[in-house]
Amino acid sequence: MKLQQLRYLVQVVRDGLNVSDAAETLHTSQPGISKQVRLLEEELGIDVFVRHGKRVVDVTEPGKTIVAIAERVLKEVENLKQVGHEFTAETAGSLTLATTHTQARYALPSAIKQFMARYPDVRLSLKQGSPTQIAQVVVDGGADLVIATEAITYFDQLVVLPCYQWNRCIIVPPKHPLLKIKKISLKDVTQYPIITYDFAFTGRSAMQRAFEQKGLTPNVVLTAIDSDVIKTYVALGLGIGILAQMAFDPKQDTALKCIDASHLFEPSATRIGIRKNTYLRGYIYDFIEMFAPHLTRSVVDTAMKGGK
Repeated sequence: MKLQQLRYLVQVVRDGLNVSDAAETLHTSQPGISKQVRLLEEELGIDVFVRHGKRVVDVTEPGKTIVAIAERVLKEVENLKQVGHEFTAETAGSLTLATTHTQARYALPSAIKQFMARYPDVRLSLKQGSPTQIAQVVVDGGADLVIATEAITYFDQLVVLPCYQWNRCIIVPPKHPLLKIKKISLKDVTQYPIITYDFAFTGRSAMQRAFEQKGLTPNVVLTAIDSDVIKTYVALGLGIGILAQMAFDPKQDTALKCIDASHLFEPSATRIGIRKNTYLRGYIYDFIEMFAPHLTRSVVDTAMKGGK
């Protein structure tokens, strides 16, 4: 049994059972992958894949267990390499964060600035997408940490830690009728077209639950993945906006007015997700604590041990 065979096996599954795509990803040949997978199956004495002619169409029941074990083995091999890096280059390397636009634009800058000042030789990368997309990136090993809200808790492969809570605000153009109401209600909000986050980014969010509990249907006319896009269209007069409170800056967003909506919606929590059984380099612990000071190394280690 060779590590190369395990890599081939796992990559075929990751590429949707498409051997050609797996070969392209791994920069090798399709016949080479097929041969090595067959040799592995012969050694194990079972079929990992269900085949229809030359095509791989499914994973057998015992094959699912084998693929899961292969993924763990490959991850532990990567951890061994990381241990070596930790002791040979404690302040150099890379850190890849998978996050949403709102977190990247409004929540992360302070921690990133502090981190880059302390670790100038660490290459920092940001990958953006919906919570589901970026969580999958971490599960697949394409990023070290995922920072998002709600949806990442649905991934069993991640250890998820709470960072901070936040709520929403209503943004409107100056002189909007809502500004005359001392304490707005959800019914008041439903009287106007709404521009807010794409539901792919929020899942069944606190905003949706709030309206449902009151038996109200919001008139959502436009959704976006970017807080700045929401603000742009509100400023054009196309509707009122519902967005994260952190995304409104009264010094910069002078064309808009902000109405507190924390009494209308339950708070949401931003969380950090880490793939289970991952070896974390020292500077990753430091970044986590810079972003969420209560998440010390001992707290993270305890969570990681409990998540195995």
